[in-house]
Order: sequence, then structure tokens, then C-alpha cells
Amino acid sequence: MKKRSNLSIMFRLSALVKPLAGFMVLAIIMGVIGNLCAAFITVLGGYAILDALNISTEISMLTAFILAGVFALLRGILRYAEQSSNHYIAFKLLALIRDRVFVALRRLCPAKLEGKDKGNLISIITSDIELLEVFYAHTISPIAIAIIFCVVMVVFISMYSIVLGMIALAAYVTVGVIIPIAVSKISGSDGENFRKKSGELSTFVLDSLHGISELIQFGSGKKRSDEMSEKTEDLLKTEKAMKQKTGTNMAVTNTVIFAFDIILLITAAFLYQSGTVGFDSVIIPVIALMSSFGPVVALANLGSTLQNTFAAGNRVLNILDESPVVEEITGKKDVAFTGAKAENVTFAYGDEIILNNVSADIMENSVVGIIGKSGSGKSTLLKLLMRFWQVQKGDIKISDTSIEDINTSNLRDIESYVTQDTHLFHDSIKNNLKIAKLDATDDEIISACKKASVHDFIMSLPNGYDTMVGELGDTLSGGEKQRLGLARAFLHNAPLMLLDEPTSNLDSLNEAVILKSLNEERDNKTVVLVSHRESTMKIADTVYCVENGRTS
Repeated sequence: MKKRSNLSIMFRLSALVKPLAGFMVLAIIMGVIGNLCAAFITVLGGYAILDALNISTEISMLTAFILAGVFALLRGILRYAEQSSNHYIAFKLLALIRDRVFVALRRLCPAKLEGKDKGNLISIITSDIELLEVFYAHTISPIAIAIIFCVVMVVFISMYSIVLGMIALAAYVTVGVIIPIAVSKISGSDGENFRKKSGELSTFVLDSLHGISELIQFGSGKKRSDEMSEKTEDLLKTEKAMKQKTGTNMAVTNTVIFAFDIILLITAAFLYQSGTVGFDSVIIPVIALMSSFGPVVALANLGSTLQNTFAAGNRVLNILDESPVVEEITGKKDVAFTGAKAENVTFAYGDEIILNNVSADIMENSVVGIIGKSGSGKSTLLKLLMRFWQVQKGDIKISDTSIEDINTSNLRDIESYVTQDTHLFHDSIKNNLKIAKLDATDDEIISACKKASVHDFIMSLPNGYDTMVGELGDTLSGGEKQRLGLARAFLHNAPLMLLDEPTSNLDSLNEAVILKSLNEERDNKTVVLVSHRESTMKIADTVYCVENGRTS
């Protein structure tokens, strides 16, 4: 995983704000005015005290009270408006980032994601992206607000004394810049470690849920539960260490603020005693500084709280920046299917050669069988035909055109691919089928299901095609899910069907019905059928045997 500097992450995330720059500027303006109103409510109290002491000021006690009331009202309104704008920006941008992440995941599929940690991916898509709300709602505009606010306050205090103005500037820089940077360096990779451990825990929980039946069957639940508790405790220890540093940061910040307040007060008193400034130049600057640390304290707290956010941002950016193994092809002329072939194809996963100089001819309107032992490369050949992976040597052609020269969308229209394990979404059966053809009519869906020998089963369900499929399809048997996967392929109606063990979970009766449907489709379909069953190969015109990465 690429490690970026916090500054680099900040710039990358900030660049996404561009479409909503107007709202961000509005939030900053309202934040600056709102914070000035809050600070000057106290300053107006100082003017009221001076007036009560009969010390000449530009603002009378009555005026000070009226202005304080107006500022208090404005502060409430502007604070609400500022936060609303910031959160509007944050949630809009989170939606944009989610969209970009899913686009990136689609681009990386399936080659890059086969080896990905699924729990970590879920953590990135959910909690990591959610954490970026802290950056967009509570970081960008507060930084700009603090800078502008501090400049105004330094100028205001300097009107009474340049020396006091410089002390105020030093105070703001120390609290708002030096402390956050120091805390950030002290925190180091705490945030990254926390996000990593959080992702590992998500993976562990997901694995436990998937294998809960096995855990119950073999009595391993207690051991798994103990392991989960250990991982949770480890995560909590990391979080506790982060929170302790946050607490230390707050204590140091408050101490520094108190120290600067005392320094300003002593300096103002010294200047007053030496006759350099009047009494009003003691009261007003001291009150102004004491009441103006709110925006910079927010920056000081970012030094520790942003570590977690930047770690989350780094993980999200890694997904967005990752290059796919297989790039999408566009801009080519679409081709119609007239047959396919593999010519001297060699492919390896890392150093392990799976296919070595493999050739196969897939004639149009034929059924081609591929048999071989488990791990011999049968499924890999289908994935290469789908261009999920790129051939390392040799070539795969569709209609005498290399698939490297066929638009990806065109290739997907030409081919239907049914894997050994059919994934069903937590949705109705009808919607699960319609992902193969979004505008499919009910008659088309029923026809596809009849060919897959699953229509009668669906009609036996209480709500028929509107029956909801359970989470991860666990309410259906393996055979039922497999037949729904085949129905999707029939509904997609592509001229080339790539079927990977399509009847492995079916009884002989259902297998016979499906093979009969496939045999009847040979007038307008070409079928590549991977199976270890001899009965499945009876409909094949040509059978290739894959052994030790070679075909015969």
C-alpha cells in the first residue's frame, strides 16, 4: 500500500471540493463573521467596563449592550448556516467519492480484486469514506476561517499596541500551527495502524459469519469468539493510545493558551506603567486575546484527530489510484460473433504456469466441451476468453479479431459467463435476473427460467418472481442458485455462452433438462462447457482435455 504524506492527502482530498467551491467560500465567510461576533461579544463587555469607569471610548455602555445582543443573534444564525454548508459539502463529496470508488473497483475487477482482502474493502467503502466527513465538514473551512480570523484579531490588537499584536500573532501561530504539526509527528502512524487493524477485524468478522455453520458443527465457536475478542482488545488499545495523545494535546494547548494570556497581561501592564499605552489598551487587547482562541483551538485538535482521517483518506486514494491489470478497451469498431479460438495461449499466476501453449477452436453454433482435473486451468481459459486476465503469450480471437482489439462493452455483449458459484443480491428473484438484461420483459424472464429448469420452482414460492432472496442467497440451495445463474445467461442472450461447471450442483433430471435447452440453442448460440461429468459432455461436438496446462 502506497504511503502518502498528510500534506499530499490533504491536497488530493481538497481538490475534490472544486465543484462545490461556492458553498465552501460561503461557509468560510459565515464562519469568519460568526467567530468575530463571538469574540467581540466579550470585547464589547470590555468597552462597557471602560465606560462604567468613565474612561473615554468610542463605544458607550448602551451601544455595547445593543451590539452584544445583535452579535449574539448573528453568531447563532451564522454558526448554524456555516455548519449546514459544511455538512452539505461533506455529504455531497462523500457521495461523489463513493461513486468514484465503485467505478475504480469495477475497473479493477475481477483480476485485482481476486486477491483483495474483502473485509478491508468493506471497511474502506463504509467506515473509511465516512471518516472523510471530518475532513470536509470540520477541517478545510475551519483552517481558512482560523487564518482570516487571526489576521483580523492581530490587526485589531495591534491598533492598541504593535507589541501586543505580535504577542497575539505568536500565540495564534503556536496554538494553530506549531502544536498541530508537533502532535501529528508524535502520533506518527497511529491512525494508519488503527485503520489497518479495523480492516483486519472486519475481515475476521466477515469470515466468521460466512463460516458460522462450520463453527457450530465442529464446536469451534468459543475459540473463534476468543480470537475476535483478542483482535477487538488490540484495536481498543490502539484507540486508547490515540485518545490519550488527544487528551495530552488538549492539555498542552490549554496550558500554552493560559501562558500567552499571562504574557499578554503582564506585557500590557508593563506598557501601561511605563506610560506607553492607556488603560483601555490593557483591558481591550487582553479580553480580545482571551476570547479569540476558539478557531485556533479547533486547529490544534486536528493534529491528533486527523491522523485517523488521513489514514482513511490514504486507503481510499490507494483504491482510486490503483492501476487495473486489464484496461478497458474503447474506440474500436464493434464486431459480430462468428467463432472464437485460442492460439498457443500461455498464462501464469505469478510464477505458477497454469496454461502452457494451449490452443482451441470454438466454431460458431457448436458446443465445445473442456474437461480436466481440478486446477488444470479450465476455468482460467474461460476467464481469458472473457478478458478478465490478459494472455501473456499467444492470442485469443473472437471473429478472427484479437480480444485486445475489441471494445470491452462489445465483448461483454458477445459473451455470457456462468461461474461455479452464482452470486445473488439481497433483492427479488426478478431483479436478480434482470441484471443480465435491465429492460427484460416478464415473458423473456419466464422463457429464460424455463430453459434453466427453474421456472416451476420459482412459481412454487409464495411471491413467485417477486420473492426476496436472502442475504448472500443463503435461502436457496446450491442447485437453485446455479439454475438462476443459468437463467441469467439465457436472458443475456449472448451468442457465446461460457459455462463453468453449470450442472455441478444439479441432479440428473435437472441436468438433462438444461442440457436439452443448451442443445436446442445451438442454432443461434455457441457454448463452451467446462465440466468434469462425462454425462455433460454428451452434447459436445468437440471436447478438449486440459492436463498439465496443455490441451489434447
